[in-house]
Amino acid sequence: MANVLLGMTMSLDGFINDRHGSVARLYPDLAALRETEALKRQIAATGAVVMGRRAYDMAEGDLTGYEFQTPIFVVTHQAPATAPRGQNDRLRVYFVTDGVASAIGQAKAAAGEQEVVVIGGANTAQQCLNAGLVDELQVEIRPVLLGAGTRFFDHLAAHIELEPIAVSQTPLTTNLRFRVVK
Repeated sequence: MANVLLGMTMSLDGFINDRHGSVARLYPDLAALRETEALKRQIAATGAVVMGRRAYDMAEGDLTGYEFQTPIFVVTHQAPATAPRGQNDRLRVYFVTDGVASAIGQAKAAAGEQEVVVIGGANTAQQCLNAGLVDELQVEIRPVLLGAGTRFFDHLAAHIELEPIAVSQTPLTTNLRFRVVK
């Protein structure tokens, strides 16, 4: 069955966006990010994506050119009135209204032996961690201090034990990967 990987980029002081909700200082060059070997490897290993509604809404319903060409399961209370743009034979969007556990289950079935990647906002990430649905956690730390915004690890309901798997560094990031001990 698919491994569930939760990935997030955050500032050195633990924020995933600034006080205005912007991620611009964390992603100063999205075009360059898309060309990194690390992202290319992640895309190749991914069989399905789970994201929250806010992450979906950041694309304004248009996934044309989205890097993950896999089934995408959007956790939401209500599906949008209009169908997403950019869907094709590989990229299909499914709106899951019965919770994060259901979205992860559907994504695992769709991914087969490949990874399920949870991306997007802190709320969905925290729900997945609190429900014990995450197998691995990947944190990319950018050398910037935002001072305020949304914290990645707020609202965790329980102690979560992590086992380090890998640490790597580029000029713009420090990458940490952990196995979630269950």
